[in-house]
Amino acid sequence: MMLTDTHTHLYAEAFDQDRDQVIKNAIDSGISRFFVPAIDSTYTDAMITLEERFPSHVFLMMGLHPTSVKEDFRRELEHVEHMLGSHKFYAVGEIGIDLYWDRTYLDQQRKAFKYQIELAQKNNLPIVIHCRDSFDEIIEVLDEVATGSLRGIFHCFTGTLDQAHTAIAHNMKLGIGGVVTFKNGKIDTFLNQIDLRHIVLETDAPYLAPVPYRGKRNESLYLKLVVDKLCKIYQASPEEIARITTENSREIFGI
Repeated sequence: MMLTDTHTHLYAEAFDQDRDQVIKNAIDSGISRFFVPAIDSTYTDAMITLEERFPSHVFLMMGLHPTSVKEDFRRELEHVEHMLGSHKFYAVGEIGIDLYWDRTYLDQQRKAFKYQIELAQKNNLPIVIHCRDSFDEIIEVLDEVATGSLRGIFHCFTGTLDQAHTAIAHNMKLGIGGVVTFKNGKIDTFLNQIDLRHIVLETDAPYLAPVPYRGKRNESLYLKLVVDKLCKIYQASPEEIARITTENSREIFGI
């Protein structure tokens, strides 16, 4: 049984003391593909080092995270574009709009999101969308600049059933992680109305650990707890969940 973690920040400082062991534990449990999103230029070297250490398991993305969009965002976008032209990446991500903390840089976030979608389309890459309190704004940008060939993932999907259908209609898979195990997560109440072919698995490690580790450091090994929850929601075996969601990840990332 092969599982794919489509979103994990294994280069983060939270893993500095035991990174190799965390990755080994996951691989030994059948979680053998790790798709790693970018945040900003300060993490690029750490990401590439991680890939060099685990070349058969780690697949990198490149992008500017919306919460890293500040006054200097154009310089950061130049870095993204340079890296896309000089290194192999499997997606542009994570990118999007985040209005949870404040709306100060909403205009800049929109511009950065649009620009990176255009970069993805130019390079025939999928996008991985970060959406927090900004679903309508995200869809507005997609409607404006996305072409029919654009594909991707709504990372950490926590929206409504209607929003799920809207995301899918935009050729996006839904990234399902630890939130599906939360009592107040809500998506578990309607997820069985979404065909498994639209679902990919993720952890967002070290963030959003599933129950019973909620509030603690997340890691890719805990993806199996997400699978356990999906088995109950879909009345399916772990093997079936693993097979379909990994096939879905191949459809998006091309590997």
